Amino acid sequence: MTQATAPTRATAVGMTHRQILEALSGLLLGMFVAILSSTVVSNALPRIITDLHGGQSAYTWVVTSTLLATTATTPIWGKLADLASKKLLVQLALGIFVLGSVLAGQSQSTGELIACRVLQGVGAGGLTALAQVIMATMIAPRERGRYSGYLGAVMAVGTIGGPLIGGVIVDTDWLGWRWCFYVGVPFAILALIVLQKTLHLPVVRRPAKIDWWGATLITAAVSLLLIWVTLAGDQYEWISWQTAVMVVGAVLLGALAIRVEQRADEPMIPPRLFRNRTIALAVVASIAVGVGMFGASVFLGQYFQISRGESPTMSGLMTLPMIGGLLVASTVVGRIITSTGRWKRYLVAGSALLTVGFALMGTLRADTPYWRVAIFMALIGLGLGMTMQNLVLAVQNTVGTHELGAASSTVAFFRSLGGAIGVSALGAVLGHKVKDYLAEGLAGLGIRASDAGNGGTLPDVHTLPAPIRTVVESAYGHGAGDIFLAAAPFGLIALIAVVLIKEVPLRRHTGDATSAEVERESTVAAGGGAAAVRTTGGQD
Repeated sequence: MTQATAPTRATAVGMTHRQILEALSGLLLGMFVAILSSTVVSNALPRIITDLHGGQSAYTWVVTSTLLATTATTPIWGKLADLASKKLLVQLALGIFVLGSVLAGQSQSTGELIACRVLQGVGAGGLTALAQVIMATMIAPRERGRYSGYLGAVMAVGTIGGPLIGGVIVDTDWLGWRWCFYVGVPFAILALIVLQKTLHLPVVRRPAKIDWWGATLITAAVSLLLIWVTLAGDQYEWISWQTAVMVVGAVLLGALAIRVEQRADEPMIPPRLFRNRTIALAVVASIAVGVGMFGASVFLGQYFQISRGESPTMSGLMTLPMIGGLLVASTVVGRIITSTGRWKRYLVAGSALLTVGFALMGTLRADTPYWRVAIFMALIGLGLGMTMQNLVLAVQNTVGTHELGAASSTVAFFRSLGGAIGVSALGAVLGHKVKDYLAEGLAGLGIRASDAGNGGTLPDVHTLPAPIRTVVESAYGHGAGDIFLAAAPFGLIALIAVVLIKEVPLRRHTGDATSAEVERESTVAAGGGAAAVRTTGGQD
């Protein structure tokens, strides 16, 4: 029998390790721009919303709008990647993202800022989907763990640098927060140049249609649901005719979307993918991870600045333990997976760390010792580093090259969907909890909440009298703990889902593999067979 002597770095486009790194350089730089432009505003948001006279709802929607646009467009970009030039598409996505960033820097109100953030989300959806698809096109599943580690490292650097740069920009008087949106433009121009010179992929086109009706109905259903969650309990009661109209409308739109997807020739989210157990469970885990990752961590900057009175720059420094955990886990685990071909144990461990980290963060208060907060954040970072990229890797390992775009974007879609729902729902929870805690604390001082209100805007604790400042810091600290505690069950859902996934060793080639071949490879690996299972390499 033939031993497994084929080159372990063989790809569908016949690229060497050096060529892959050169091609990935522009792609990773583009991802860095997207991440930097997103995270650079995280610590600046409290200042931005205060300057634009927005409240907690506006704070939530500045984040949610981007996630919603990313969610809605990710499957479209993924489908386009199966039909047209991936290089042209990723450059287009990068250009849209930069345009949205520049316009966001010109915003004069929270409404304008939210609209510009939607445009940013469209570009981010393309970068999110296409980065995974292009990597899958060039790199075999067995080797992909190593390169996914590079992607995770870039994400970590962008996530580390973003809040720090944003904090410095906001704290520098002659710059101001608007430069948070301009700072990524030079990197974006460089990314476009590098992509043009280094990324060379064959283009395979086939007759197909874009499922615009499906995309529209899915977006409408999700949008209506998020609007309801954000406004319920504030603009109207949870049990009211507005609630009934929005919930019933979202359910009907969702049912109609499913019907359209089942009948479409080229569905945006192919229903047949969910007959694959790995994909179905990975989607469940991705939703849960998205809720926890976006929904809880996005409010960390608000916690440090309002509850602890820190500057934007210091807020960025204080999140380093979480980012460090993400960096270490994504790079180290990626290399281990490439070496062994085994991935499930790291998904299980990562989901468990996420659950524990969120539960421990549920004890958060304004006066919680920072060393405890640092440990809790590190656990969350380690969990995210082990789960995010590897969920996509597990799915890509089960589909052929002709479905890489749809399968990869489906996982990214549901992760973004979970994030949008998480930010909206947990933001609403935070708003309601803070309102109650403020009323309770001010009552203890003999002050009515309406008399000390800020008109619904986020408070600047540095301008408040000492007794009221203490109450405000305590209220936002307790509220932050509540939303992390609310996110913990989603980590548990992710853990249950990944435990149920059946592990199939990563293939050494990028070509299509039938289910029978995948099953044979799993059997050979489990039994320590000497024969190598051959798969047919394909070209994209």
